[in-house]
Amino acid sequence: MAAKDIFHDAVKRALEKEGWLITNDPLFLRFGGLDMYIDLGAEKVLAAERNQEKIAVEVKSFVAPSTTTEFSTALGQYLKYQLALEEEQPERLLYLAVPLDTYRSFFTLELPRLLIQRYQVRLIVFDPEEEAIVKWQK
Repeated sequence: MAAKDIFHDAVKRALEKEGWLITNDPLFLRFGGLDMYIDLGAEKVLAAERNQEKIAVEVKSFVAPSTTTEFSTALGQYLKYQLALEEEQPERLLYLAVPLDTYRSFFTLELPRLLIQRYQVRLIVFDPEEEAIVKWQK
């Protein structure tokens, strides 16, 4: 199992503030002969519809010297996890959680923006200091 991202707990608390119940920390999947650990699994009961919304969240800090390299790794992980979830837990939507400053400085550039669109990456933008969700991009 991989080490927790430095913003793992901040994202966890931000989700809880939004009414999410953390059900898995981490969310374990076995698919295609591999064991995988997505950072968080969460559920939210939608009172009006009386059903549950389920998500999985992969947290990335983007604190390494190369944001481009971290983005490539994160995108590869996201696509791998997305396929595994589609097969094993199709009711669960996958999100990539990224810090607000990285979203503003990197994810708005043309190439990352186009890759996010092309591969339909769902984003959660969070403020690590406030431990708050700033934006859900579905």
